[in-house]
Amino acid sequence: MLLVADVGNTNTKIGVFEGPRLLVSWRLTSRREQTADEYGIFFETLLRTRGIQASDIRGIALSNVVPPVQQTLERMCEEYFGHAPFSVEPGVNVPMALAVDNPREVGPDRIVDAYAAAVIYGPPLIVIDLGTATTFHCVNARGEFVGGAIAPGISTAVDSLVARAARLFRVELVRPKEAIGRNTVTNIQSGVIYGYAGLIDGLVERMKAELGGAPKVIATGGLVSLIADVARSIQHVDEHLRLEGLRLIYEAAYPA
Repeated sequence: MLLVADVGNTNTKIGVFEGPRLLVSWRLTSRREQTADEYGIFFETLLRTRGIQASDIRGIALSNVVPPVQQTLERMCEEYFGHAPFSVEPGVNVPMALAVDNPREVGPDRIVDAYAAAVIYGPPLIVIDLGTATTFHCVNARGEFVGGAIAPGISTAVDSLVARAARLFRVELVRPKEAIGRNTVTNIQSGVIYGYAGLIDGLVERMKAELGGAPKVIATGGLVSLIADVARSIQHVDEHLRLEGLRLIYEAAYPA
């Protein structure tokens, strides 16, 4: 079995594959202060709830955008699972050309998404990841990652709005019936949901023109459910794209 873990700024997503089949996955809160032992005990406990033992794990693939926890994660993998992890490093160990100014600046999460989408859906394409940031990853017809865009994430923007506007407050992020809000709650909901849908559709339109052809548009990430039915440009929603990408990159590095 292959254990994959995507460590993000807000959430950590864990999955276990048996061959190409995703057996189980979890989405957890990322905690930078945890020790290797705390990570290890937590991972082992999660696996045991599904009848999976540490000895069943034959390999580990990591994507991590929080550099301070990298050594902790590596130590946890070696001490609790007996394997040094395969850590995604853009421009080093990912089988995708990076046609950007500085490949080492590209986050591993972005390349994992882009590579997975290219393998599963075929280039050209645009991947939209709705998480702490709203990121766009563009792959041209030759299968090269050519860049994209980074915008504040939905929750990040709402947190900033509420913190800076004394009379505004946190609301449930759901799609309002109308774009014209009739009260403070629906005003905020409209601005966030329809506003971000407009941001996505506007950027996708510009990116499609620059990429040429007919790029597919795939959305993923922890907040994708808020926008998937609102942004008209989204063609596919793939909840587990990041985990699939980790599996595919690991298998490319260690072919059976």
